[in-house]
Amino acid sequence: MAQRVIGVLLTAYGTPESLDDVEEYLTHIRQHYTYIKGDKKPTPEMVQDLQDRYRAVGGRSPLTEITRRQAKGLEEALNATGGDVRFKTYIGMKHWRPFIQEAVDQIVRDGITRLVGLALTPQYSRMSVGAYRSEVEQALEKSGAPVDLTFIEFWHDRPEFLDILAERIKKAREQLPEEAREGAPVIFTAHSLPARIREWNDPYPRHLEETARGASERAGVERWFVAWQSKGATPVAWLEPTLEEVLEQVAGEGGKAVIVCPAGFVADHLEVLYDIDIEAKALASKLGLALVRTESLNDDPAFVSVLAKVVTDHLQEARSAR
Repeated sequence: MAQRVIGVLLTAYGTPESLDDVEEYLTHIRQHYTYIKGDKKPTPEMVQDLQDRYRAVGGRSPLTEITRRQAKGLEEALNATGGDVRFKTYIGMKHWRPFIQEAVDQIVRDGITRLVGLALTPQYSRMSVGAYRSEVEQALEKSGAPVDLTFIEFWHDRPEFLDILAERIKKAREQLPEEAREGAPVIFTAHSLPARIREWNDPYPRHLEETARGASERAGVERWFVAWQSKGATPVAWLEPTLEEVLEQVAGEGGKAVIVCPAGFVADHLEVLYDIDIEAKALASKLGLALVRTESLNDDPAFVSVLAKVVTDHLQEARSAR
């Protein structure tokens, strides 16, 4: 009897492959957001600025390669238990290749009839995870294939996820000068979104706070903040406070050190390698703060195990609900 195959589609934001791809990448992003009015084509200054940021981190982001390794590790972890089900993983990006549509086309060609979607973003927002899910659903509808889709929309409060963040916080604390460790606050960050999401009662801010609280309790952190980073260059209000504002607050209160935990990201990419490791560190130094960042989760086997448990628990819950 042939094994039943379940597909697992990992979705993420996407990143250009080279500096030459930056203009096309930016254009694709701007075409997708209704709050950007008028000409969707980025200005030469926007393109140059983003290219300069990529140059500062080596010319390109490692996000796609890391996501592929995460998918490979997840497939191996899911299949390690044996049984009558085999898993096959795929990756689909919202704004760059392999696009979600391309991933779904491959899923259909492979004859997958049961698909689990998993956004590589722990906290849910209609503008992020909701958009990924919508694109997957639209691509499947367009294909006309009989694929049974369920989507894991958030996993920000999973004990295993909070445990791994707590361990990274403890390791980061050890990197601070000994005299600065005690009382050093942790700033938990995620990618900023337009502030209007609060009007929808979007759970994104609450989810990040729940992640921060759970990881802090496990790591023995006495003082922590939630902050938003990497807001878009558009004339709309974005979530507050920003990472920069919290750094200024800590310094203004006489603080000497901070730990930044980018809990909304699961891989090294531009928003971590540039926005935190270069820009935020430069500001912290100017303010007299020692800043260390928690190590990214990437394809750490411990993190891959977290993803595997999220998927298997989801499937078990789906079976129980039927």
